[in-house]
Amino acid sequence: MRTERRFIVNPAGRLPALVLCSVLAFSAGAKAQGQLPPMEELLSGVVEIKTFINPDARTTENLGRERRGSGIVIDSSGLILTIGYLMVEAHAAQVITNDGRKITADILGYDHDTGFGILKATSALKVRPFQIGKSGELKEKEPVLAASFGGAAGLAPAVVVARREFAAGWEYIVDQAIFTAPAHNEWSGAALINRDGKLVGVGSLIVGNATGRNDGLAGNMYVPIDLLTPILADLIVDGRVQGPGRPWLGITTEEVRGKLLVGRVTPGGPAEKAGLKKGDIITGVNGKPATGLSSFYKQIWGSGAAGVAVPLDILGDEGTRRVEIQSINRLDHLRLKSTL
Repeated sequence: MRTERRFIVNPAGRLPALVLCSVLAFSAGAKAQGQLPPMEELLSGVVEIKTFINPDARTTENLGRERRGSGIVIDSSGLILTIGYLMVEAHAAQVITNDGRKITADILGYDHDTGFGILKATSALKVRPFQIGKSGELKEKEPVLAASFGGAAGLAPAVVVARREFAAGWEYIVDQAIFTAPAHNEWSGAALINRDGKLVGVGSLIVGNATGRNDGLAGNMYVPIDLLTPILADLIVDGRVQGPGRPWLGITTEEVRGKLLVGRVTPGGPAEKAGLKKGDIITGVNGKPATGLSSFYKQIWGSGAAGVAVPLDILGDEGTRRVEIQSINRLDHLRLKSTL
């Protein structure tokens, strides 16, 4: 979830032939089919966003007080989609168009389960909104475009190298996440564009193992756009998805040599209140073994809605002990309203 800017190259010093061929084929194929609008017009819908975070926000330790990345304009009213960690707990935001105009934006909504965030410009952006595509139709080996703010300077051809589940240590899973290569060094909130010029994903991370085959190929992970449609109305109207949400414990978990190790306990979160500490080893949930991050989270979420008590099995010097954690909705822990 961090927003450092760094570029990871393939250790072999070159991209696989599949990537190179697909990169070269994208623009020619799309142009021949007459599918894309003029590139400058298409890219105008990817804007820069700067966000300013509440002084007492809980995410400042990891993400900072001022954040910067890309946003994707998705309708003519100035609705902007981005990756949520750029704007969660923000009290103000600014949008900068590719021609240098600066416009304030309202913070509308955030969803931890998908990672999406929504803002809205307070005045006309005068850019071309992106049409929403269907990420479910995106296949491996398919050429795409990755676009961050800055117009042509932020554009990078890529290829889909994997569609697979992505599980991360901050109690987060994306089913059928989109992995592309080569890596784009301005991935946060970047638009993933298919051959039709439609939006199919939103940039979330840079990864060192894009294919999932441990071949050293660096790339990016994009959140599939299909996850937006069911929740967009809730984010616009209520700022969050309706309902109690998933149970959240407030731990960052790492897989180390086949074990689930607590790497961080969120201050003031449910796990800290229950006595969990950094370095604890989690062996299961309510007596059922947890064999990896994915199975661990699914067991937690299968226990019930946010608010349910989640019994974790913790390995210590004196054997395994049971720790019952009173879960909450992640959004109820965040400080989403301005304190200024």
